Amino acid sequence: MNFIIEPWHWLVLGVLLMIAELILPSFAALLFGIAAMLVAVFSWLFPSLSFSTQVILWIIFSITCTVLWFKFIKPLSIDKTKAGLPREATIGQVGMVIQINLAHDQVKVRFPMPVLGADEWNCRTLSPVAVGDRVRVIDILGNDLVIQPHQSTSSL
Repeated sequence: MNFIIEPWHWLVLGVLLMIAELILPSFAALLFGIAAMLVAVFSWLFPSLSFSTQVILWIIFSITCTVLWFKFIKPLSIDKTKAGLPREATIGQVGMVIQINLAHDQVKVRFPMPVLGADEWNCRTLSPVAVGDRVRVIDILGNDLVIQPHQSTSSL
C-alpha cells in the first residue's frame, strides 16, 4: 500500500502547528505552520511533486519564514520604553524642562520616550534651569529623578 500525501495533509499539519503555537512559548510553530500551508498551496498547484520535494519545500519555506520574521516583524515589536529597566538604563536620558517653580524646588521634565513608564517627571535639579532647557538624568533618589543641564557634544 502506497501512501500519497495530498495537499490537505499539509493544510491540516499547518493548522495543527498553528494551534500548537497557543501552547508553545515561541513563534516557531506558527512559522512552521505557515510554511506547511505554503507547501499545501504548491502541492495543489503542482500535483506531481514528490514527497521528498514537498519536505524540502517545507524546510525552505520554514527557514524563509523564520528569516523574514527576525528581519522584518520582530524589530517592530521591540519595546522602546524604559519601563522596568534598571537604573543604568535611566541615567543619561535627555529631556526638556516644561515647567519650573514646582513644590519642593522641583521642575517638570518631558522625555521623548517614556522613562520608567512615564513621559513627564517632576525632577530635582542641581543647578538652575529654565523652561525649554535640555537636561540629563544623573541619578535617581527615591521616586525623583535628579537632573542637570545637558551639554550637547557637537563638533565644529
